[in-house]
Amino acid sequence: MADKQRKILVTAALPYANGPLHIGHMLEYVQCDIWVRFQRLMGHHCDWVWADDAHGTPIMLRAEQLGITPLQLTEQIKLEHERDIAGFLLSPDNFHSTHSDENRELAELVYTRNRDAGLIRKRTIAQLYDAEKDMFLPDRYVKGECPNCGSADQYGDNCEKCSATYDATELKNPISVVSGSTPVERDSEQYFFALSDYSEWLSKWTASGTLQPEIANKIREWLDSGLQDWDISRNAPYWGFEIPDAPGKYFYVWLDAPIGYIASYKNLMDRRGGDYLDAWRKDSDFELYHFIGKDIANFHTLFWPALLDGAGLRTPNGVFCHGFLMVDDNKMSKSRGTFVSANTYLKHLDPEYLRYYFAAKLNDGVADFNLQLEDFSQRVNADLVGKVVNIASRCAGFITKQFDGKLATQLPSECAADYQAMLAQWPTIAGFYESREFGKAIREIIQIAEKANVYIADAEPWVKIKDDASRAEVQQICTAGINYFRLIVTYLSPVLPSLTSKTEEFLGVPLTLENLDTPLLDHSITKFKPMVVRIEEKNLNGMIEDTKEEAKAFTAPAAGTALADEPLKAEIEYDDFDKCDFRIAKIVDAQHVEGADKLLQLTLDIGGETRNVFAGIKSAYPPEDLIGRLTVMVANLKPRKMRFGMSEGMVLAAGPGGKDLFILNPDEGAAPGMRVK
Repeated sequence: MADKQRKILVTAALPYANGPLHIGHMLEYVQCDIWVRFQRLMGHHCDWVWADDAHGTPIMLRAEQLGITPLQLTEQIKLEHERDIAGFLLSPDNFHSTHSDENRELAELVYTRNRDAGLIRKRTIAQLYDAEKDMFLPDRYVKGECPNCGSADQYGDNCEKCSATYDATELKNPISVVSGSTPVERDSEQYFFALSDYSEWLSKWTASGTLQPEIANKIREWLDSGLQDWDISRNAPYWGFEIPDAPGKYFYVWLDAPIGYIASYKNLMDRRGGDYLDAWRKDSDFELYHFIGKDIANFHTLFWPALLDGAGLRTPNGVFCHGFLMVDDNKMSKSRGTFVSANTYLKHLDPEYLRYYFAAKLNDGVADFNLQLEDFSQRVNADLVGKVVNIASRCAGFITKQFDGKLATQLPSECAADYQAMLAQWPTIAGFYESREFGKAIREIIQIAEKANVYIADAEPWVKIKDDASRAEVQQICTAGINYFRLIVTYLSPVLPSLTSKTEEFLGVPLTLENLDTPLLDHSITKFKPMVVRIEEKNLNGMIEDTKEEAKAFTAPAAGTALADEPLKAEIEYDDFDKCDFRIAKIVDAQHVEGADKLLQLTLDIGGETRNVFAGIKSAYPPEDLIGRLTVMVANLKPRKMRFGMSEGMVLAAGPGGKDLFILNPDEGAAPGMRVK
């Protein structure tokens, strides 16, 4: 127990409510969860509040593609996120949504306080306008070339390649996502937060130790180049909150998203009967920490603290940034099967495997994290199975079978000092947890496990049990092993909550730091059950193959939409395209595919020959409406074995997705088997 209980409020970056969580998200969320669980283990009051980021243009686009409302989409995605949060054993005290009454109220409060302080200014600016659709284009309704690095297919607010932020009017060769036309510039009145007024204040705040050195140096570049006022409004159409004194104008998502931290805490306090302002007043005795990715550091270290200060609220004690997740030294890729969704991972592997591997390699820096799949498998098998759980499995059988499940009344004399030495290592381990040097904490703990295994191997209880005169010694040896195991799992409990629960059930006692002060003696334990199983190659292969199949079954959206999250493939020659054999096909049967959300199974007649094809068009076509229709297929595509069967071709379709997806229909005079030129 800590000498003085700290009051801590923690947040993690809000997952965007237009798609599933993936293992890249989990790098941050697991890091946050380990730190939160450590604080609770130390006896501190630590709340973790969190929410879905439920506003903005990408959500509008995604909902349009699916033929549903933005609210329906965000509610559906929130359920999926909550499922995966539970699946990865994360422990937020509240997971809310930015599309909430609390967030609307608080966004208006923060805005009006800044407005009344003279920090909100109106300005007429040039914005991109789609003349065909008669509408101003929100940032994500326009794409073009990044004005900083020249990368193509970038959105109108920031570059996904170089992380530069800019105004949509700065894009080179812009294209409207809505109509595909070239937008024009028109004047529009917008609302700005006076960020430039905070240059001196932010220079001091960002250099105060609140940020990691790498982040503070990066933010220094922004400050040295001169801060610009921040556009916080967007024209309709926009999915978000309307600005209270500006009809037709909406809060930019990056204004109300971080306010979602406060809103989630208010929602929690309203249910508990507390005051959310206790943690957000400038004189609060709470500590406040944000866990985020380095790609959104500028929002959290410039705009957010200035906005808070302008509203008379406190700023964070620390902003902890992390790098991106790489897999086998490469960016996560759908085609390689490494862009793994959280749900797909959980179908094949225990969440604690990934939690442990992340912890074993995480530190307090912002460098990218490399998940090496072979190392992942070997590390988990060697450490968790071969070193940690192995201690209990080697000792428990003797206690259960030979001593009626009863531990000895004392430890062997040589073990008492070793146990105290292990206890004395906790302050060092705790210091590593506190500073987010999880890898160093894990190394210390595994060294303890290695010492425990060496002791058991040298003591050879399996040999001594054959000598009746040594029975009492065997009981003491195995009692020492069980106590070492209890201590090790307690030290690992912030990382491995499921193993902790299984150990508590096995030992019949809660795992707390206070309980470790006294060895567990003269105590009955339950029969040992396997707690962690080895990762097999088939588990990893199954996960990768499922991810590849999901990518193949996914129907790509039209060029320039929010879902086109990968760059265009390399150019091909005309001769390459000429290899494709396009044929007229008659759909003679169409069936639902059990277990598939997007696929229909089509039987196609291409002139005396039938083909079985799986097509991702279920959202647009009931199967009964397709029977008898003609379409176009790639007839010489190599058959591909899918999870649902063999697919022997590809039906051509176009459109943004969802209900707006259209199979290509030939002229009525066409016949099955005819070649399309």
